[in-house]
Amino acid sequence: MAGASRPPDVTADGDQAESPAWRDVFGHDEPYDDQAEGIETVVGTAREAGFTALEGACGTGKTMLALTAGIDLVRDPDSRFERVLVLTSVKQQLRQFEQDLRTINANLPEDWRPVSGLTLVGKADVCPYNREGAGGIDDTNVYDRCESLRERTRGLTEDTTAGALAQEARSQQVGLADSGTDGGATYLESAGGISPYPREMPEYGPQDTEFCPFYAGFLDDLPEEGDAVEAVPFDHTELGLVEPDDLVRLSVEAGSCPHSVMGALLPSVEVVVGNYYHAFDPRTVESFTGALLDEETFLVCDEAHMLEPRVRDLVSDAVSDTALRDAAGEIAQVVQPLTFTEETGRATGPVEEVRAELEESSVGVEDLQRTREFLLDLREYLDERVVEHLDAEHPEWRESMADLPDDEIPLRDPEEPAVDDLTEWAERAGWTADDWAQAEAVGATVAGVLDRVEDVGEDGDDGESRRLAPGVGRTLAAWNRADHTEFFREVELERTWNDAAPRDSWRRAYSARFALHNCVPGDVIGERLGTFGGGVLMSATLEPLDVFRAVTGLDALADDGRPVVERVYGLDFPEGNRASFAVKAPKFTYGNRGPPGESNRVRDAHARAIRQVAALPGNVLVGMPSYAEAEWAAGILRGAADVDKRVLLDEPSADEATERLKAEFFEGPPKVLVTSLRGTLTEGVDYSGDRLHAAVVSGVPIVNTASPRTRAVRTAYDRRFGDGFRTALLTPAVRKARQAIGRVIRGPDEVGVRVLLDERYAGDSWDSVRDLLGPDRAEFQPVGPEMLSVALERFHG
Repeated sequence: MAGASRPPDVTADGDQAESPAWRDVFGHDEPYDDQAEGIETVVGTAREAGFTALEGACGTGKTMLALTAGIDLVRDPDSRFERVLVLTSVKQQLRQFEQDLRTINANLPEDWRPVSGLTLVGKADVCPYNREGAGGIDDTNVYDRCESLRERTRGLTEDTTAGALAQEARSQQVGLADSGTDGGATYLESAGGISPYPREMPEYGPQDTEFCPFYAGFLDDLPEEGDAVEAVPFDHTELGLVEPDDLVRLSVEAGSCPHSVMGALLPSVEVVVGNYYHAFDPRTVESFTGALLDEETFLVCDEAHMLEPRVRDLVSDAVSDTALRDAAGEIAQVVQPLTFTEETGRATGPVEEVRAELEESSVGVEDLQRTREFLLDLREYLDERVVEHLDAEHPEWRESMADLPDDEIPLRDPEEPAVDDLTEWAERAGWTADDWAQAEAVGATVAGVLDRVEDVGEDGDDGESRRLAPGVGRTLAAWNRADHTEFFREVELERTWNDAAPRDSWRRAYSARFALHNCVPGDVIGERLGTFGGGVLMSATLEPLDVFRAVTGLDALADDGRPVVERVYGLDFPEGNRASFAVKAPKFTYGNRGPPGESNRVRDAHARAIRQVAALPGNVLVGMPSYAEAEWAAGILRGAADVDKRVLLDEPSADEATERLKAEFFEGPPKVLVTSLRGTLTEGVDYSGDRLHAAVVSGVPIVNTASPRTRAVRTAYDRRFGDGFRTALLTPAVRKARQAIGRVIRGPDEVGVRVLLDERYAGDSWDSVRDLLGPDRAEFQPVGPEMLSVALERFHG
């Protein structure tokens, strides 16, 4: 497209019509018909401050569609939009947005400047010290060290300038070079850039105070007044997409902090690619991305079927047993200098500094002491409640701690909204609503005192640890404010091991926390969506759209006059290239199938069908309701005489291990990959080309319905939407299944088989899920288990 004049479209009457402006942005020669219609719809709806809910089958070009629409609006001088914010929960999709932006830039008209873009990442990914294992910083402490070093650097600028600090670091580097220590190798290098600073953290002043020279360099470039983008030490307007390595290299060479530069760039780039945290996590928005959340931003919410569960986690809260303990300790550090000792009759510590800090706040010493007592009382209640629960559920728990499972202790009946037990206990113990609310102000004040006053308390404080009192205070205040209908409170027990805890204490085997769950996050989602000027929420699995609109707050926006438009695009590839079956096998439910080691009618039927699909030519993906069931299926396949392939089993693991497994699956001769439908290999992963030829999903992956939290969510949805089971549990489960089988067909030339293995996909019974299968549901031919092999053979000829 670059360098060529834009050809006119032809109207129905045969007349030539001017091509729409977005064709200059579109990165390929011609869009699919659905893509073109989708772009027009998204652009038109956004101009009216509305949102498009778009379901498009895998391989239909949703990423290019959304970027084209957004960039066209940003580049239109008559549009309100200044930037595109892309949110996606899957790394593979993030990479796809980056690739499509490069494609767009590579094909823009010759006289156009490139579309500027930026991918948001965490401090650990861009801190040069962490990347290179230098300066005493690594993955375990990068966030805490970064915050304390920034605070120290800012503090030092009260005595000197940021420029002088950066110069001091340079001079220390010169000193090292002059001494002959490794010569020029002492310069810190990262991402191919050479900094002007040493590998070790520089120090300043008579106290040899460590500081971050990169942050000092950024502060030196930051104008006292004006746009923060002036502190960016390179011209981003001609770079197109600024990837993390580019950001690090260019910032390091200029002696500036890459993470701070990323923040300064945010408001001025045209496309920002991030994840749900950047728009929906309250702390991330407050500290970093708040400037993006306005009517000048066009929102692209990718993998939007995950929006509701991900945001539910982000807007829920918790306070752990150890956080209560440590926050109480932080309060003691502030109170202690104000305490008179019996030996001297004088106050200890930097009394005047602490008093000065308290005088600037609304918090007094009595407030500090009362909040500390409250936190310690909460720990005592937690201890008693956990012991009571374990004695009832696991009477021999003290002798068999290693065998204890993760657990939940509901603080009210999940199916009967009522005031929770903890709140009632606190009231009986004399703690009032004011005490819950006061904890927030106390936490903020304590952090301010400890951050600005050094050596507070007997042991002092070096600023290396992140303050816990503010987070504890916020959570306790939220606990008091939240209602008891759409919020659910419980104690969560997570299996850990702590040799330092007493042998007869549950703290040896568990970490515990008070959890406050927002069961119905749609109000929060809708309110946040309303801050944007418009956008598109898209996925391969949004249907049924009435449910999606209701649970994400889109209906509420429509009620407020914001247009909400729906679009559904099915597979537009040759039907003869794919075979899709819904097998009438017995329902693969927890109650029907029994434990994995058991052989019965249900398991035998599913095992036989899984083997038949796995034996097909090419790579095969097997999706199971859980990791335990995935392990069972892998064992069945490894012992099958008719499956002459290597069987790979996905297990809960870190991202790196999952990436290695995926690469192993793609390379070499055909294999079978068995995974849980709640893992990361069935959503957002590109299995295009010869990477996948068949997929089978066994059962409907509904979450554990016996969990107190799940029961509370279902009850809250019953009250809000009328059918909590369908809305909160069944629809998300079927979307998981659809995501997995959607990996097979990604393009017009691909050939493959898709199998849904459970009678609920095939029939019209009372518990059928066939109506939830989306626009291609008619393609899934119902077949009996005994006929599946015949149907597969017929397709493969």
